[in-house]
Amino acid sequence: MTGSDVVAGPAAALPSQWRIAVARAGIELKIFFRQKEVVAFIFALPALLLVLLGSIFGNQAASHGVSVGQLFTAGMIAGGIMSASFSNLGVSVAVEREGGLLKRLAGTPMPAGAWFAGKAIQVLVCVLGETVVLIAVGAIFYHLRLPSDPGRWWTFAWVLVLSTVACSLLGMAISSVPRNAASAAPVVMLPFTVLQFMSGVYVPITSVPHWMLDVGSFFPLKWMVQGLSSVFQPDGAAALWPAHSWEHGRIALVLGAWTVGGLVLCLKTFRWQPRAGS
Repeated sequence: MTGSDVVAGPAAALPSQWRIAVARAGIELKIFFRQKEVVAFIFALPALLLVLLGSIFGNQAASHGVSVGQLFTAGMIAGGIMSASFSNLGVSVAVEREGGLLKRLAGTPMPAGAWFAGKAIQVLVCVLGETVVLIAVGAIFYHLRLPSDPGRWWTFAWVLVLSTVACSLLGMAISSVPRNAASAAPVVMLPFTVLQFMSGVYVPITSVPHWMLDVGSFFPLKWMVQGLSSVFQPDGAAALWPAHSWEHGRIALVLGAWTVGGLVLCLKTFRWQPRAGS
């Protein structure tokens, strides 16, 4: 058989970017769930903190009809979203960069967008799982009542999605700040820990000093707590917040602005390789 006798068959179709992203998400989930310490931190710590906070403040009288379960479950879900997205990605991506994984992935035919999408899917799965755990703990131990109004569930959905996307992009962006993997955890966890106290995650919003709440209002976590509180708390609880209303429009605006800002920061700062000399 000569070369002229060979009939070229149809070219094999390349997988779509979506299929590649789903396949990458499967790999990311396997890597994540094999890290037992990280899994325990992401899923168990918020639930444990909810139990501790509920035990400490459980004897206090309810204000504006807000129970302990309603008060702290919303805050811990918001903190859990930021933990699973911002802090988890900020540290893990920095470690992967220093270990050379990102450099190797950048040299493959895989589109960069598929890798980012795979990370986003992994984060979303973790956020949903963690949220289910926290709602279950609140319902079992602190009589948290799930809303029956479809409008509240719609609020829950868009606040959760916007919060996850914004914090994920910010986590990707901050992963380029540490000079090496060893310094990633302190660089990421410091602002996250401070913001939790400023945003009403660990303490009732009425106990946060006004100046501290004003500073926290520049960042997404405070608005995440406020949005989720509007889902699980009675309408009268809006009076606990500075504007005496849930401010859904402003919540959407702030989270949307941080999503755009996080995307810009990602595009400007994200690196596939470690810094020279680090």
